[in-house]
Amino acid sequence: MILPVVLSGGSGTRLWPLSRKMHPKQLLPLVNEHSLLQDTLNRFKSAKDVERGIVICNEEYRFMVAEQVRQTHLKGVDIILEPIGRNTAPAIALAAFSADRDGDDPVLLVLPADHDIRKLDAFLDSVALGEQQALAGRLVTFGVLPDKPETGYGYIKAKAITAGVAAVERFVEKPDRDTAQTYLDDGSYFWNSGMFMFRASVYLETLQAHAPDIYASCEQAMTNAERDMDFVRIDKAAFEACRSDSIDYAIMEKADNVDVIPVDIGWSDVGSWAALQDLADSDANQNSLQGDVKAQAVKNCYIRAEDHLVVALGVDNLIIVDTHDALLVAHRDHVQDIKTIVEQLGAEDRDEVLLHKRVCRPWGCYQGIDYADRFQVKRITVNPGAVLSLQMHHHRSEHWVVVNGMAKV
Repeated sequence: MILPVVLSGGSGTRLWPLSRKMHPKQLLPLVNEHSLLQDTLNRFKSAKDVERGIVICNEEYRFMVAEQVRQTHLKGVDIILEPIGRNTAPAIALAAFSADRDGDDPVLLVLPADHDIRKLDAFLDSVALGEQQALAGRLVTFGVLPDKPETGYGYIKAKAITAGVAAVERFVEKPDRDTAQTYLDDGSYFWNSGMFMFRASVYLETLQAHAPDIYASCEQAMTNAERDMDFVRIDKAAFEACRSDSIDYAIMEKADNVDVIPVDIGWSDVGSWAALQDLADSDANQNSLQGDVKAQAVKNCYIRAEDHLVVALGVDNLIIVDTHDALLVAHRDHVQDIKTIVEQLGAEDRDEVLLHKRVCRPWGCYQGIDYADRFQVKRITVNPGAVLSLQMHHHRSEHWVVVNGMAKV
């Protein structure tokens, strides 16, 4: 049995202002009408041996994640809440302990929640091959066939490929452009996709051998875990004491039973606005226009209007993203610098880094419309049949106007 384990803890600051700390990119509909998280889970619609899954997310995202998971085809999904981020090695350990509790020892298919895959059949074929290797006790990673000297990814160097599988010779860090070109010319280097397959027991045994402290912390965190509705709440103190480390450093670079499966699956990590532009449909002038946009004498631009009319005249190679509370205008060659700007805004405690004006809650959402001294106006949307939490205020008067539907008070 294959058990998808979806890692949904990142914040995606390079896609600001659409992606925010409290509403990260994996929960946004960036490439179609579904979020990246939903697309990740829905890849298994036609897979007969995939019946349930695990999503690991930050506790602050829990309600948005639960609602989005509910809208996918995959039922029986456990949502493990991380009280604090500790990178991929501990996160996967939580899933492995959870999956192996019943003694069925499934094959874990570890997937980032924020990637896009266009060639679904090729992806499922590679997963089937990975399952065979995992059942044989191997630690499997998937290496994407490179088509350019990319400096934003780590690389995997493979030994001789036999029947679509190769032992890993080594993992290498993100290179400079000249080094990346030598990797591309060599032909035995592949982009590190961050996708993995292995039996739960094999992962835990390897983790115990190479990172026993992480193993012990995660074991304790899951031993004391409690179920709360859709969520699995782990022992906060035990997990906070855990060392932060990636699966690459903690295990994959140290183990001697690691295989790589080279894949051509139409993969993107959707890591920047430039990457998203490459995925989007474009017009004759290589523009991708989303929302209420008017463009004249414009070339090679990605323009996204969330709330307002955006007009562009005579510009080239720009990324323009307009939201209700922030506007981004960036040259395509500088989109990787957005992370630095977000860090500066965060240091200034700007709300635009944390939240959209539209905030999700278990019962629905609300959006700030106007505010000043002594008043604020919100638009509240309550899901059908949902109930707001009971509250009492000593110094506030509230006036409610039902504009659509019927409310029971």
